Amino acid sequence: MKPPMHNADIDKRLMDLEIKASFTEDLVEQLNQTIFQQQQQIDALIREVSQLRQQTPDGGTGGFRSLRDELPPHY
Repeated sequence: MKPPMHNADIDKRLMDLEIKASFTEDLVEQLNQTIFQQQQQIDALIREVSQLRQQTPDGGTGGFRSLRDELPPHY
């Protein structure tokens, strides 16, 4: 059987838990901010890829193209 805890022991344990909770809240906030920024970057990249696909003549499908299509205009 454990001896009864003194008020000082309980106060110290409670203080330690409050400190851990505070650090955890800060870490969660930092992680949320990182995720938010990464999602913004992903959205921007998706828009860029979509624009690049629209710029290609075949619509970005990567279909077969003849080497004659690749000849410079002076041939």
